[in-house]
Amino acid sequence: MSNHFTGLSLGPPLGDQRLDLCDLYAFESPADPDRTVLILNANPSADALHPDAIYRLAIDNDGDLRNDIAFSFVFSAPEGDRQTVDVYLASGDEAESPEAVGERIFEAVEVSFGATPVIAHSGKFAFFAGARSDAFFFDFDGIKNLFDITGGRNFTAPHLTTPDGAGESPWTGVDSNLEADVFSIAVELPTAYLGPDPDIRIWGRCSVRCDGELVHVDRAGHPSVSSFFNTDETKEEYNAGEPVDDRRRWIEQFIHLMGHTGDYSREEAIAAIDHEGTLPDMLTYNPAEPARYPNGRVFADDVIDYRLAFLTKGECPPSGLSPHTDTVGVFPYLGPPHGRG
Repeated sequence: MSNHFTGLSLGPPLGDQRLDLCDLYAFESPADPDRTVLILNANPSADALHPDAIYRLAIDNDGDLRNDIAFSFVFSAPEGDRQTVDVYLASGDEAESPEAVGERIFEAVEVSFGATPVIAHSGKFAFFAGARSDAFFFDFDGIKNLFDITGGRNFTAPHLTTPDGAGESPWTGVDSNLEADVFSIAVELPTAYLGPDPDIRIWGRCSVRCDGELVHVDRAGHPSVSSFFNTDETKEEYNAGEPVDDRRRWIEQFIHLMGHTGDYSREEAIAAIDHEGTLPDMLTYNPAEPARYPNGRVFADDVIDYRLAFLTKGECPPSGLSPHTDTVGVFPYLGPPHGRG
């Protein structure tokens, strides 16, 4: 949910789980302080990704909110239980292209669907793609207690009491994702290659070819933004947008919503948005500082509690959940998928 439910009425984009970007992470490599890990998770079914889609990790390193570096991931049509992926690396003007352009730095890498990850290396880059245990934790039944999700509202209409009006905590204390898997795309590389000055901004995109046209169907930056700030009326436009346009297009909508969810004044809402850097919807990471959202994101970050506190000006009680304990200390850092040999 940190970036799940980004299609209409809390479904996946175009009704297809393969196109659903779930989570974006950025943190210092636990194995080497001079390297950075970027992870883009997709497809909560944790099976093959869409062969007509381009999945992308893009980095802005000079503050103009445009791509300076872009990794594009293109997957083959699955054959039985096998799938492969090519990885393209573009920089400069090429990084702005919506197509998979640039140098092909990995070719036909086997996707991992079992417990043992297939790790590929090319020069300074390490790469993994495949099913892993999902580190994201949340209380979905509690979320549904907290929001009126009818009529395409998504998660934009919270109420701080339980549906029966008793005023009790909405949380159930149950982690809905404790045994969930996800399809993970992970890259580890020298931090210096990213060119932080002092920080970088990172975002993910999923585009799919429909009737010959490349359609942008999902994006990932800050956790828990698309479905918490958009109703069905605006969600598809938001998901198709570019970070460089975010503030101009969306700040008035965000200010209006925050007035309802947290009784923010206009000035308070703008200050909160600016403090977090909510717009543009890109994950900011300064590698000279410890990674913890909103500076990058690590597996232990409780991004749902963070987002709900942000929306309600601290009025929403914390869920009380704990991070998952099955992450690992070596690349790709997410633990093996559940029940797969």
